[in-house]
Amino acid sequence: MIITDTHTHLYSEAFDEDRAEMIHRAIDANVKRFFIPAIDSTYTASMLQLEKDFPEHVFLMMGLHPTHVKENYKDELAHVEAQLAARSFYGIGEIGIDLYWDKSTLDIQIEAFRHQIHLAKQYQLPIVIHCRAAFDEIFEVLEQEKSDDLYGIFHCFTGNLEQAQKAISYNMKLGIGGVVTFKNGKIDQFINQIDLKHIVLETDSPYLAPKPYRGKRNESSYIYKVLEKLAELYQMSAGEVAHITTENSKAIFGI
Repeated sequence: MIITDTHTHLYSEAFDEDRAEMIHRAIDANVKRFFIPAIDSTYTASMLQLEKDFPEHVFLMMGLHPTHVKENYKDELAHVEAQLAARSFYGIGEIGIDLYWDKSTLDIQIEAFRHQIHLAKQYQLPIVIHCRAAFDEIFEVLEQEKSDDLYGIFHCFTGNLEQAQKAISYNMKLGIGGVVTFKNGKIDQFINQIDLKHIVLETDSPYLAPKPYRGKRNESSYIYKVLEKLAELYQMSAGEVAHITTENSKAIFGI
């Protein structure tokens, strides 16, 4: 059985003291594929080192995270462009809109999101969307930019059934992580109405640890709790869910 973590920040400072051990723990638990989203230019060197250390397991994305769209966002977007021109990546992410922390940057967040969508189309890459308190704004941009060559993952999906169906209509898979195990997460109430062909697994580690680790540092090996919960909800074996969601990740990332 091969499990794919489609969204994990393995370069996070939270793993500085035991990064290699944590990654090996996940690999030993059959989590063989790690897709690594970018945040901003300050993490690029760490991401490249991860790929060098675990070349058979680590697959990098490039992008500017919406909470890091600040006054220097044009410089950061130039860094994204330079990286994309210099080498291959597997996706543009994580990108999107986050209105939970700061609504004042909405205009430049939209500009950065749209610009990176255009880069994804240019390089024929999937996008990985970060959406927090911004479903309407995200959907408005996707509606304007929708095309056959726009596709990807709606990372850390926490919306309702209608929003899930809308995201899927824009060629997006739903990234399902620890929230599906939360008592108040709500997505467990409807997710099995969505065909599993639209689902990929993720941890978003070190964030959003599933039960029973909620509130603690998340790590990629904990994706087993997400897998088990989905197996229960879909009334399938964990092996079947792992296989289908890994195949879905291959369809998105091309590897």
